[in-house]
Amino acid sequence: MNNLRKIAFVADYVPRQCGIATFTYDLCHAVAEQYHESKSFVVAVNDTEEGYDYPEEVRFEIAEQDLNSYHRAADYLNFNNTDIVSLQHEFGIFGGMAGSHVLGLLRNLHMPVVTTLHTILEEPTADQRRVMKELTSLSTRLVCMTERGKLFLKEIYKVPEEKIDLIPHGIPDMPFIDPNFYKDQFGVEGRLVILTFGLLSPNKGIEYVLKALPQVIAEFPNVVYIVLGATHPNVVRQQGESYRLALERLARDLGIKSHVIFYNRFVELEELKEFIGAADIYITPYLNRAQITSGTLSYSFGCGKAVISTPYWHAEELLADGRGVLVPFADSKAIAQELMALLREEPRRHAMRKKAYMLGREMIWSNVAHLYMEVFQKSRGKQPARLARPYAVKTLDAQKRQLPAIRLEHLVKMTDSTGMLQHATFSIPRFEDGYCTDDNARALLLTVLLQEIGIETAQLQSLAKTYAAFLTHAFNSELKRFRNFLAFDRHWLEKAGSEDSHGRALWTLGTCVGRSHHRDLQMWATQLFDSALPTVTTFTSPRAWAFALLGIHEYLTRFSGDRTVSQIRDTLTQRLVELYENTAEENWQWFEDIVTYDNAKLSHALILSGRGMSNDKAFDIGLQSLKWLLSIQSAEDGHFRPIGSNGWYRRGGERAQFDQQPTLTHATVSACLQAFRATEDYFWLEKARIAFEWFLGRNDLGLALYDPNTGAGYDGLHVDRLNQNQGAESTLAWLLSLTEMHAMEQSLNVFNPPLAPEASSPFLKK
Repeated sequence: MNNLRKIAFVADYVPRQCGIATFTYDLCHAVAEQYHESKSFVVAVNDTEEGYDYPEEVRFEIAEQDLNSYHRAADYLNFNNTDIVSLQHEFGIFGGMAGSHVLGLLRNLHMPVVTTLHTILEEPTADQRRVMKELTSLSTRLVCMTERGKLFLKEIYKVPEEKIDLIPHGIPDMPFIDPNFYKDQFGVEGRLVILTFGLLSPNKGIEYVLKALPQVIAEFPNVVYIVLGATHPNVVRQQGESYRLALERLARDLGIKSHVIFYNRFVELEELKEFIGAADIYITPYLNRAQITSGTLSYSFGCGKAVISTPYWHAEELLADGRGVLVPFADSKAIAQELMALLREEPRRHAMRKKAYMLGREMIWSNVAHLYMEVFQKSRGKQPARLARPYAVKTLDAQKRQLPAIRLEHLVKMTDSTGMLQHATFSIPRFEDGYCTDDNARALLLTVLLQEIGIETAQLQSLAKTYAAFLTHAFNSELKRFRNFLAFDRHWLEKAGSEDSHGRALWTLGTCVGRSHHRDLQMWATQLFDSALPTVTTFTSPRAWAFALLGIHEYLTRFSGDRTVSQIRDTLTQRLVELYENTAEENWQWFEDIVTYDNAKLSHALILSGRGMSNDKAFDIGLQSLKWLLSIQSAEDGHFRPIGSNGWYRRGGERAQFDQQPTLTHATVSACLQAFRATEDYFWLEKARIAFEWFLGRNDLGLALYDPNTGAGYDGLHVDRLNQNQGAESTLAWLLSLTEMHAMEQSLNVFNPPLAPEASSPFLKK
């Protein structure tokens, strides 16, 4: 008996051009058609501010990067007495670090949630693992589409088997007919049709099929290859149509343009069925093995097509036992051989089609709808643990802590067409002091981190390009060194800047390579990073080594196969390890005989590099030294007290309490957050919070070191007062700390940031 009155589907939705949007549309309509007594509706996630012209079943919209929007969606679902929520999950479709905003929705729901996992990673990042851990905990049941996905859930994410349901990707119901029936509709009658469809992006491997075609055409001159689908909207936003144009140029260069058809549009289901029907062979030459589900493969296979595919996970499973053909990744020769073999062997091709079609009968949407309804019914009556007294008033110690809003007005004020100015008198920029690479590197780093938490505007992009241009100008290509100080009249005050400024520039460049969403910035940073990195091996500054290691880590997240960069990481890591081993004692667990500035960056670098290199010694030294550093920077009542710059702290001497500098606090916050990511030990998260609260007024004088109206940071804490000047270094230390704390909130929802419109600056709008 069906007792589900209201079923909500939460995901991307058509007309958004996205595979999950199409999947959700098909599933929602299939359930609605099979179960008329249930009301199916949609909560859609928007990736653009203007949203989409949705069909009537979309009843509520979520702004992807707005955490409060997820909370409002939870209220909407709760107040409307929704019986079940069917959530479609992939990391990239929800806002926050690793898509963590969706947890803000799930935590506040009062009904069971059935989550369909479209991506299940074998090697998740720390943030992805945490999100998956909580996502699987908050979901009443989990649906995966392959046996491998089920295995990953059990072995990697420790999900109990009884909580997992295996339901194949749905497909349209099509008759098993001769492909020639449809070919005249596309003007390809009498030709052998090879088809690839789906949103176009560089990881699809289309170029390898094009390179295979000359050999195929030599034997089968009536072959035509149809590439159906618009370029992925995200690719268009970042790269335009460069990939498609490159494919078209390749086809012309290979002399096969009369055998290739590009349909640059997103087709509706009925037309898509006709394209699939016309295909003799379907091919998915994807380049990424770690693809647990492919909707295009499911559609073509289930509709009875002979399929050739590279061996990504879904294809390996679906095409086993002679149901299709697998070829190596990026191997045009193998593709050509298998295409020709299938075209020659018509009986084999049709036998393959029949096997696929018979198995595909289990995958048609009407059957899949019944399987989902069974799972929905199994979920009924199972009250998730999160639902205990959802509206109970909490005491202060039980409430989540609130982070200040991110404001960037002072950052803008301190930046002109050249770059970010160094100093200010109170809040007024000091032109006479000019600019420096240190500050412009940190400012560019800030723009990349803001982008990661969903804060990006045209003005912020323009600032990023200004800071990047400054770094380009700062690099002395003859010496392979960054200059640091630039006068306001735009003449450099030295031929080579400090080793530390060079290291900070490398830190930022590596972060641009590893984290930026903009391909032009990634490409620029890659080239400058490559030119500037080798010089760091000649440096003697431990902090320059540490800054460089932070950049190297970020760079290697994108280019892990770069042996030269990996070797430099090994060298610098070993230097820091040896420095520690030659200096540290039981009561002085540090790298030098004096504790000075940016101290925690030394520990931070070893935590990152030690984990990245599987170097337990380096990793342990990073944690051990950071814990010792925290012990000497803790006041009697437990608040954070950074080492004072008025004398620092020499071994055997007195520890300077003032002047306290914001950069030391930021270094500590950042290192503790990284220690938490690496260990999942909440000790480090609490220490990061305590250090961060130094900015908020939990310090020796009880004074806040930031301006909540402009986002400016004050230059330091004297023995009796604030330094009221609001220079670049202190402002960036505050904004970087705040941004990193917001990123951690997004990863774990540890805090509640006040990102409501009334508290937001213009920069908080996407």
